[in-house]
Amino acid sequence: MLKLHRSAPLLLAAAAILPLVGCAHGKNKADTAYVARDVSSLYSAAKHSMDQGDYEQAAKLFDEVERQHPYSVWARRAQLMSAFNYYLARKYTDAVSSAQRFVTIHPGNAEAPYAQYLIAMSYYQQIDDVNRDQTTTQQASDAFGDLIRRYPDTRYASDARVKLDLIKDHLAGKEMEVGRFYQRSGQWLAATYRFRAVIDQYQSTTGTPEALERLVECYLALGLPQEAQKSAAVLGRNYPESDWYRQSLRLLGRENKQTQRRTASRK
Repeated sequence: MLKLHRSAPLLLAAAAILPLVGCAHGKNKADTAYVARDVSSLYSAAKHSMDQGDYEQAAKLFDEVERQHPYSVWARRAQLMSAFNYYLARKYTDAVSSAQRFVTIHPGNAEAPYAQYLIAMSYYQQIDDVNRDQTTTQQASDAFGDLIRRYPDTRYASDARVKLDLIKDHLAGKEMEVGRFYQRSGQWLAATYRFRAVIDQYQSTTGTPEALERLVECYLALGLPQEAQKSAAVLGRNYPESDWYRQSLRLLGRENKQTQRRTASRK
């Protein structure tokens, strides 16, 4: 599984300094019984649960602040704190739902970048091994991309750019894994599509040199030596000191000798 740098401490620090004010929320949590309480008591109980590390309970109590007091000055604060506590509780679907509501209702709010960051981080924390489905990885990529596009000058966008590089490496790794599978199975053309995807879509990732070398292998297997030479040339131009380039030269040298022998045998 890809080892990605997590940012819970950053989120905790961010939550501590967010100056939030109120708005409305109409979402009910079915597993939280409705017991009418004043806003101060509810918010204090939620904060106490969070301080005690009971993040899921804290999130539900913050939901109650919004549900029971939607027009209080605490409602907007509670909405974002709900998303944050669901994130800490690893209830990522609920975290995305709460944060997405905040972004949808308050896209121009000063704390909207943080809400968008929570959405992206909730997907990011669920990124799985390259052998598994990468839908969540793509969702994380899309969410970080939205954050950078909509709030480019924030500190959250800066972190998003770093994480996008890691995500691209991960997605490239998935393409390489599938490409190698096709190659081992002798499905050379299908393999080339995967390796080309790495080069075309993730060319700045660490998988690019290997993808170019494996294209050399596949094109030679398909009887396309000129295409193999083109891939090797690109590899040599961009990664001249890599082992992958040296391997491609060995393969092309072997192919040239075989071609010369075949030509000589026909004479």
